[in-house]
Amino acid sequence: MISREGIFSSAYAGSVRYYAAMLACERAVINTGERYHKTYWSGHHCRIIGANGVQTLTIPVLKPVGGSVIASNDLLISEHGDWRRVHWGALFSAYGKSPFFDYIADDLRAIYDNHDITRLVEFNEAVHNLIVDFLDLPLSVTQSESAFSADSLDLCGKIGSKHSDNITFIKDVPYWQVWRDRYGFIPDMSILDLLMTHGRESILILNQMIAE
Repeated sequence: MISREGIFSSAYAGSVRYYAAMLACERAVINTGERYHKTYWSGHHCRIIGANGVQTLTIPVLKPVGGSVIASNDLLISEHGDWRRVHWGALFSAYGKSPFFDYIADDLRAIYDNHDITRLVEFNEAVHNLIVDFLDLPLSVTQSESAFSADSLDLCGKIGSKHSDNITFIKDVPYWQVWRDRYGFIPDMSILDLLMTHGRESILILNQMIAE
């Protein structure tokens, strides 16, 4: 284990590196008290690979009125742009013919179709729980708005973000991707990119990514 406790931002279908970092910690805590700001990227963005290369999927959110401060736990989803249908269509187009798409498609689509999920953190948690259950990942993950201990490893906003991270205990390990023949291996995509092609063998790759 790299750390007894790692602190993470809520993430929309978090990146492969995000999940490898979680596995490197004895336990992981999602900081739902993290303040929303313009650099809060992973909470409502994820990257997949489709026929036209890397595609960023963005969940629109209702931003605070008048620049007021708001915690990620209180961030509400906007239905602007029919994003649920658009995102599902993008996932189907990118991975519909991948080996494990049909095994998770119904449960994943049910989350996108559930308009009762109105908070971003709640939506992310539903997708996260499905991923963890499907891959049978040995993760201990909780959510908290409270202060964290001084010896916790704070990775909020530092991994799975818009820009490449400098996390040294995680290394990129190439794996087969649906569009690899066209674009070569592209690292740090959403965990869904790995899940769709490797199923439960994904954990072997995630563990290889943890530098010793």
